[in-house]
Amino acid sequence: MAETERDEDQKAGRLVAVTLDESSIRRSNSDVEHERAVAIYDLLEENSFQPIGHDDGPYTLNLSISDNRLVFDIRRTDGASVIAHFLSLAPFRRIVKDYFVVCDSYYAAIRTATPDRIEALDMGRRALHDEGSRILIERLGRKIELDFDTARRLFTLVAVLHWKG
Repeated sequence: MAETERDEDQKAGRLVAVTLDESSIRRSNSDVEHERAVAIYDLLEENSFQPIGHDDGPYTLNLSISDNRLVFDIRRTDGASVIAHFLSLAPFRRIVKDYFVVCDSYYAAIRTATPDRIEALDMGRRALHDEGSRILIERLGRKIELDFDTARRLFTLVAVLHWKG
């Protein structure tokens, strides 16, 4: 396969744009805004995202919350709708709540705590993030093929949508 054909195949199963519905986002602090910006940047740099039964990517994604459901509105780059998936928020509530508690402690610790305390909080934060990513992969399993790194970045965005400020 020629180099350009491989490049096109790789682009087909990926996201090239991600937006969060502004009406779904509540006020947040600078740490949350930074996490959001980094997650989107990293996600667009490297991801594996393929709606099952569709091979007409690359794709754009708009994440929002509607009627207590997480909405994955997936489109082609020309704006044509591919599919929208609605996921219950219930499986994410506890993990997101715990994740933000640990994140708040972590960001506070960075300013005053010992390196051991910071490392322990960071390990807890990463473990919760990984758990949330696995839940996301499980919930999307029959709908979207994605790798773990893509799920981690998407989980960050799901958490941002949950943020109560």
